[in-house]
Formats: sequence, C-alpha cells, structure tokens
Amino acid sequence: MQAMDTVTAPTAATAATAATAATAATTAAGARRQASLELAVLGNCTVGALVDAVGRIVWCCMPRLDSAPVFDALLQSAGGLPDDGSMVVELDGMVRSEQAYDARTAILRTRLWDTLGQGVEIVDFAPRFVTRDRAFRPAQLVRRIVPLAGRPRIRIVVRPRADWGAGELHMTRGSHHLRYVMPGLTLRLNTSAPVTYVADASWFVLATSVALLLGPDETLGGNIDDTAREFEERTSHYWQRWTRRLAVPLEWQDAVLRAAITLKLCQYEDTGAIVAALTTSVPEAPARAGEFGRNWDYRYCWLRDAFFVVRALNGLAEVGTMEGYLQWLHNVLRGTHGGRVQPLYGVGLEADLPESIVAQAAGYRGMGPVRVGNQAHEHFQHDVYGSIVLGAAQSFHDQRLFRRGDGADFALLEAMGEQAWRLHDQPDAGIWELRTRARVHTSSTLMCWAACDRLARIADALVQPARAVLWRERAEHIRALILERAWSVERNAFVESLGGRDLDASVLLMGEVGFLPPQDPRFVATVEAIERHLGDGPFLRRYEAADDFGLPRTAFNVCSFWRVDALARIGRRDEARAAFEALLARRNALGLLSEDLDPSTGELWGNFPQTYSMVGIVNGAIRLSAPWDGVV
Repeated sequence: MQAMDTVTAPTAATAATAATAATAATTAAGARRQASLELAVLGNCTVGALVDAVGRIVWCCMPRLDSAPVFDALLQSAGGLPDDGSMVVELDGMVRSEQAYDARTAILRTRLWDTLGQGVEIVDFAPRFVTRDRAFRPAQLVRRIVPLAGRPRIRIVVRPRADWGAGELHMTRGSHHLRYVMPGLTLRLNTSAPVTYVADASWFVLATSVALLLGPDETLGGNIDDTAREFEERTSHYWQRWTRRLAVPLEWQDAVLRAAITLKLCQYEDTGAIVAALTTSVPEAPARAGEFGRNWDYRYCWLRDAFFVVRALNGLAEVGTMEGYLQWLHNVLRGTHGGRVQPLYGVGLEADLPESIVAQAAGYRGMGPVRVGNQAHEHFQHDVYGSIVLGAAQSFHDQRLFRRGDGADFALLEAMGEQAWRLHDQPDAGIWELRTRARVHTSSTLMCWAACDRLARIADALVQPARAVLWRERAEHIRALILERAWSVERNAFVESLGGRDLDASVLLMGEVGFLPPQDPRFVATVEAIERHLGDGPFLRRYEAADDFGLPRTAFNVCSFWRVDALARIGRRDEARAAFEALLARRNALGLLSEDLDPSTGELWGNFPQTYSMVGIVNGAIRLSAPWDGVV
C-alpha cells in the first residue's frame, strides 16, 4: 500500500504509520464479498463498530456495546456480506483498496481506486474528546468521503436493521437528514450528500467531500461538513494525547499502541465495565457438517477478562481504565452483599443474561447459531474471587490514583477472600466455562490462592498485621494443596484439576501471579510438557481433554501468549521472542486479533477483537523488549 501521508485531510501528517491493508476487487460484478476478520475497529467507549477492508461497516451495536446490532451483516453472511445490515460506500469499477489507521488514533482511512485511477477516501471514526471539562463520546459514527483523483462515481448505502431483521424499520426524510425509526430506537443520519441519493442508494459522481453523521435522533446545530471535520480533528488530538502518556516498551511500539487503543475501546465508559469482545457468535473454529458451533456472546464484562485488561494497561501506566472499572466493580460487589459473585455481568450491572438463539440470523458465513446472552452467568467459577482482588489490589499501593483503596474497600475485598477460602477446594466450571463437567480446577484454586496472597499484602499496606497473618496462613494452606494435588508424577507437570492427569494451558498463570519462582523445576517441567502436548509451533491449544463439543481444533491466542511469558520467565528468552514475533505476524492487517487461530491456515476465528488476545500483545512486548536505557 502507498503511504497515506499525501492525503489532504486535516490529520494527513499522522496518517498510516500503523497497520495497512490492501484488497482486490470482487471477482465478479455484483458478487458479494466473503465475511472475514480482516476488520478494523471504530469506537469511543460508548459504541463500537467493525469495518471491512473496503470500508463497509458490517457490525455496530447502538446505543450500548451490548445492544442489539443496528448493522449485523457480519452475522448474516451465509452468501457473502449483504447490503442489508451494512453502511457502504461503493466505488464503481473498484479494483483495489488500501486501509490504515491514523497513527496513534482510532481514526480509520480506507481508499478505493477504480480502473481509471480515480479514487475516494473514506474517513471513519466515533467522536471522542473533552469539551467543557467533560468527555464527549456520543453514540455516533462519523464518515467523511473525500474524492482523491478524477471524478469517481459512488453510491452510499445505509441500511440499518431492527431486531436482526425481524423488527419493523421506517425511514423518513428531512432536508438534510434521514431518520430510521425502529422499536425502542430512532437513528438520525445527518448528511451533506444528496439525501435522495443516499435514501435510494443511487450512483452519483462525487465532485466534493461529503459527510455522514449517524447517531441519536437529535438536531445538528452546525454545518454538517464543518462539524465532521471539527470532530475528526478533536478526536485525533484526543487519541494522540492519550497515547502520548503511555509508558510503552522500546520495541514493538506500533503493536502495543494499537493493542492499547483497542483495549480502551472495549470499555463502556459510562459505567466502567469492560467487554470481552465487541461481537457475539463468531465461531471458534470453522463448523463441520452437523456441528452445533462453539458460538458465544462476548459483549459482557467478565471479571476475569477485565482484570487482565486492567493489568495490561496498568503496565503501560494507563490507570484511568482501572479507575473506571473499579467503580463498576464496587457496584457489583455491593449488590452481592458478600455472597456469590457471577463470572460476568452486563455493562449496566445486569445480573440476568439469559442465553437465546436468534433464529433469523444466519451466522458468520452461515455458521450459526447466533446467540444473545450467555449462560455462563449461572456458572460457579471460583477463580472470579482472585480476579476481583487482583484487579483492585493496585489501588491500595498506587499513589497516583484520584481515589485509593481504603479500609472500607479492604473489608469489601475480604468478603471476596472469604468466598475464595471457602470454595478453593470445591468443584466448579473452571476458566474455560465447561457446561457439562465440574472439577476442582487448578486454575480456580490458584486464583483463590492469589486472592488470599494479595489480601495479605493489602493488609500490610494498611498496617493491619492480624489480618495479614490470617490471609498469609490461608494462602500457604492453599499453596500446599496445589503443590500436593495438582502435581502429576505421571505427567511430570501440574495438571488441569486436583488429582487429575490432563494438561491445561491455564496452569501457566502460576508464573504470572507469582505462585512459584520461574526457575522452579516443576514449573519448568510443566512448560515443557504443555509445549509437547498442546503446542503446534508457536500456537497453543487450551487443553487436551475433550470438552462439551469434542476436542478443540484451533489455538487459543491468549494461551500462546502465556507460553511466550512462561518461556521468558524460565530463561528461554530467544525462543520467547521468536514465538512472539510469529504471533504478531498472525494479526490481521490492522494489527488486531480475535480469540482463536487455525494453525493450519493462519485464519482468525472467534469473537473480535478479543481483549484477552490484545492483552497478550501488550504483556509480551513489556516482558521481552530491550530496555530504554540501551538507546537513551
């Protein structure tokens, strides 16, 4: 792709030093493009959207990250990506496309070129900036379409859908806007393009730049084009200032910055919740004949995943995400009254997330089912108590925070510690959320240990020696249990459950949470056993035993990053760097990862973008990078 630094848009000087993408035109006139995860992410911590390599918005939920999608073409793609459920700019005679983010921002530029060398640029973003000392992040997408060369002929298609296509949608016209009226939601599209052409999806010659602002049904006070340009400039400045404050490692800075921005976009800032991914029901692996897919809804806040996000961003000195999340978490814990905590909740603290199948949605490439809700909210997953304590622990030690943890917060966390202590040797569904089997999973017991261990350290910080002694004694008891019963002499490794024999990548977290010194021969042997039995080159499967659906066929990306971390910890640093580079090479063209990867094809599968996977990029770079003092 040619560099975008020749673009005449206001942010041209910063364009396209990040990832790029190039695609060919569709193979036949009128043929639909196949859905893929070669997607870019737009967002502003209120809404998120996914854009394919030719600038089609194929997924967007409004007005929240977990709302019903207004653009759902990604999951209606049995015969290719349809116009219905999309927002499209189509160039007549297109033969190639180029795509990149503006450096250090969430602003995306897509260029389309036709057979005559005529071209257009599509600038996409969700507004985010500070005004009047408050964050401005409306449930809105902005799209600017700029002619680059010649007299390109385009058509603009905006076809939102109600209730996955089952609900009624009525479009009304104004002088410079269209309204899309759906049950419970009305969207307004303010545009400087001819309204008739947009409403009818007519072809027309793009003689000058036009703008489209899609969002709440509110009157726009200013000029449409001026507003779009102003929003773009202010959004660009916001993200550049945000990334400038990050303490990035010396190496792999582009990868880390893109991962950090993407992780931030997965926070629903109104409440502080962090969703595991922006999508539902992208299958973990290509479906086989007769298979009922591994398709799940990840648009909720898993306390486990959120802890890893907070920990990764804290490692870059970005503590604002943690502060917002801890406010949400505090509300969750107050609502439990010291009792059971679910593994996940809705972004608005919803506890009931009933799982259902959307009959009218064909699924990603026709690989259903499409699910809404997640039955895992009913699970008992005992590692959640460790995730809670670890996620909040830094607030008791970090003097930069606006609100540090205090005695009342400690009491709330101690109630979670009591749950961890009570349940550390009891069966649960485990980190992988098995639906038909309960065991005393090593990873769950490990996180219960972590809860007690960190509570002892917090008690030290608060000068509560009696409580520190209590929690340290409990942590030692759980540690002894793990060392005795999770170690398999037969396998010469720690195994997935107490008294079990199967290997599981989640035991690699022993290194990350500080359970054992990295050079402990039992940990080293475990890393080696997991590599032999779960590895496929640099890629790692989650576990070796069959689950509810049979044997896993794809690598789980975060497990591959856990291996990288473990290799570095045990002194195999060169191998860790090589594996990390191999994983980075499997990101899509915009630098993003989903949950899973097919080692045989390199294709990404699973929900997208997956926070777990993006966390792995940040943590791996921090762990492996050469130090700054080697160059400054």
